[in-house]
Amino acid sequence: MFISRETKGLAFLLAGALLLAGCGKHPSASTADNAASKKILNFGNLTEPQDIDPQVITGIPEFNIILALFEGLVSYDPKDLHPVPGVAKSWEISSDGLIYTFHLREDAKWSNSEPVTAQDFVQSYQRMLTPTLAAQYAYMIFNYVAGAKDYYDGKLKDFSKVGIKALDDRTLQITLQNPTPYLLKAMCHCAWFPVPVATVAKFGGLGRKGTEWTRPENFVGNGPFRLKAWLPNQKIIVERSPTYWDHANVKLDELDFYAVESSDTEEHMFRTGQLDIINELPRQKIPFYRHDHPEQLSVSPLLGLYFYRCNVKRPPLDNVNVRRALALAIDRESLVKDVTKAGEHPAYAISCPGTAGYFPQARLTGTLDDARRLLAEAGYPDGRGFPSLELIYNTLESNRAVAEAIQQMWKKNLNIDVTLKNEEWKVYLDAQETGSFQMARAGWLSDYVDPNSLLDLWATGNGNNETNWGSLEYDRLLAASYTAKTDTERYAIYQKMDAILVDELPIIPIYYYAVPRIVNPKVKGFYPTLLDLHPWKSVDIER
Repeated sequence: MFISRETKGLAFLLAGALLLAGCGKHPSASTADNAASKKILNFGNLTEPQDIDPQVITGIPEFNIILALFEGLVSYDPKDLHPVPGVAKSWEISSDGLIYTFHLREDAKWSNSEPVTAQDFVQSYQRMLTPTLAAQYAYMIFNYVAGAKDYYDGKLKDFSKVGIKALDDRTLQITLQNPTPYLLKAMCHCAWFPVPVATVAKFGGLGRKGTEWTRPENFVGNGPFRLKAWLPNQKIIVERSPTYWDHANVKLDELDFYAVESSDTEEHMFRTGQLDIINELPRQKIPFYRHDHPEQLSVSPLLGLYFYRCNVKRPPLDNVNVRRALALAIDRESLVKDVTKAGEHPAYAISCPGTAGYFPQARLTGTLDDARRLLAEAGYPDGRGFPSLELIYNTLESNRAVAEAIQQMWKKNLNIDVTLKNEEWKVYLDAQETGSFQMARAGWLSDYVDPNSLLDLWATGNGNNETNWGSLEYDRLLAASYTAKTDTERYAIYQKMDAILVDELPIIPIYYYAVPRIVNPKVKGFYPTLLDLHPWKSVDIER
């Protein structure tokens, strides 16, 4: 009999619980009371994480865990995510906007009780910029820091020449190439977090991914929680860290991240009290919760784009007319109304309208007749002779529903057949990183509230581009945006960049995100945010 991964995981947990209950000594009353008095939050985290190395991860499930285990120089405010002091208690910015001087807390410590020093940040950023590590987010440092790109490219061998200096144990100085008014927002991202370099080096991870330093018995972090256990394909358990500088204000004793890829299973676990927050509510159940349990339902917009990524080196997507025909043949209005149903907005551009006051003018326009004409010009009139095309997506009911709806639209409107392939999270990520796909479901939540966060992805060679697309003009404009003196000047450049993306379509925009989830009313301090990120130190749960 076939047992789904989710059911198998739950069965394993239940069997383990029964086994423990039947063996050994029964817990004393005081032990049981102590366990019952703990504040434990159970969070549905979508899937098994790819890794918990902050300089390697790229996905939201991983970032949720990283936010508990690590902290950067600055952190997120829990309500609106504006930058607040983290490891750095204060900082100064030079009058020309080029030099940032951070003053670290004297009581900032790693979970092994070692102090967090300015040199830890220097060495961490050096690791981030090490080419053999191939950190996909390395651009979040080398786009801004003086000399960092030359070091990453191998043109500069001496890291001391890069604009990252430890003036003493508690003072870190960062020198930029150009003034970057949104830098502190960007520094909330895990690309800027420190790692325990000595521990990473001990397990051979300074220049490569996937080493044993992230195992619970080896792990060292500096966040409000420390790693307690990792049960593969089941859950990751973190507990309040006694060495964290602000541990007295951390509300939860324990936070359990459950790997549950089925939103139906998540919702069932919520109803049975196994989860306090689920990652995504099945769309068909939104009306029920809206009517019967509005106090549990949260539906909020997100600053992000749901799209299909095209590998422009793989036929037939190497032809821009094919990409445009596919894009025009999607009925986005009916998709968000009849399939996703959570308040998403159809996307006809790449940038999210209204991000920090920026509204993209370039839009995907055209009719079904235009789509059919473009497909014919590409050599496939009425879909005849159209080659094999496979769309991969990661395991989630909503992804499958969207893919099936679009598959039918392409068949009806263009008379072409597209194969759908469901992949587990790690396999899905690896296929995109290695380019072994034709088309992939993808989504991107902005890393900070600025249009740059989505636009800098598509630079040639960007680690998160993963389309094999590049444009010299696009790269030139992006470079020019970093030297813009005002947001008005910068946004004018972004308009040209958005126009290039809409014209060449290395990705096909589908809709702008909204997230429906259910939250136990006993959970406090878990606020809806535009990036769907939540500083766990501020989250609480009533006993």
